[in-house]
Amino acid sequence: MLHRGLPPEIQVLGTNYVRDEFKRHKNCNEDIAIIFMNEWTEYAIMLTKQLGLKGPHTAKPLGENLKEEDFNKFRDEQLYQLYELMIASTGKINKNTEDT
Repeated sequence: MLHRGLPPEIQVLGTNYVRDEFKRHKNCNEDIAIIFMNEWTEYAIMLTKQLGLKGPHTAKPLGENLKEEDFNKFRDEQLYQLYELMIASTGKINKNTEDT
């Protein structure tokens, strides 16, 4: 599995995230499944390039910034999930969003 090539400190997070996303989409309709699988394919290609042949210690920095247009496509629950992922991966809480 591709996420096993991640650095150890984020490997568990990656494993849990992948498992959760596939469970979440297990019974989705065909249209959503096509979108979901296309997005995961793009993610796998990007991560493969970022991990490089010899693993994360020789590759580019991991991750990619989201564009504003990407955020506009997300549902509220997806934005919240993204926020939770940010907290889990960085340990930082955005003080501006906690007040709302």
